[in-house]
Amino acid sequence: MTALAKIQKIPKQPLAVIAYETIVRKIICLEYQPGQYLEENLIAEELGIGRTPVREALVRLQGENMIESQPNKGVIVRPITLQNTKAMFESMHLFEFGVADVAVMKDCSAFIEKMQVSNEAVKKAIFSNNVFDLVEANHEFHMNFAQSSRNEFLIRAVNDVRKDAKRLSYLSYNNIIGPTRSLELHYKSVVQEHEQIIESLARKDKPMLKQLLQDHIETFRQRIIIFMTL
Repeated sequence: MTALAKIQKIPKQPLAVIAYETIVRKIICLEYQPGQYLEENLIAEELGIGRTPVREALVRLQGENMIESQPNKGVIVRPITLQNTKAMFESMHLFEFGVADVAVMKDCSAFIEKMQVSNEAVKKAIFSNNVFDLVEANHEFHMNFAQSSRNEFLIRAVNDVRKDAKRLSYLSYNNIIGPTRSLELHYKSVVQEHEQIIESLARKDKPMLKQLLQDHIETFRQRIIIFMTL
């Protein structure tokens, strides 16, 4: 079955959305490498659609900082550098600590339930060895946590940082990094840390919640730094 035939089976999905979701998946899964040029006509040919929806998808991705425009050359997948990775982790600390400060003062029960569902999706993705679904479920967990603040500015800020982190999450979950911490142990620790974050939020234990968030982010950061310096 051709790509166009597959698309035609989903008539309610706009072609620009299909193009966007396909490109995002390829960027996150590193099929489109950091720094790689994205040629509009080749993507359109690959998907079996016209160039207009692909162009619309690329404009949207540029607005989300997943791709960058190069004067007179087109667009490239945003590179992963030590500098922007450092800035991302600094922002992650600031924004998620801000969520903790606000969330413990509010009724979070509905969002705690959503976090539990997301963590179950993390477990399911681990069991089925589906790294892309694992990245998406992990993102959903952290966005449900952000939404527990009921603060639209914090939610947007966390979403921006966490979306930027998806490629790094894929690297973290899809690679054996270092002999002292196996991938299996890393998977197990992610689920356990999520459970502890949920418990601390439910108890409204802000000091413990912040400590757990810091440890959780640091686990992620250490794996990425090791990978980038190999």
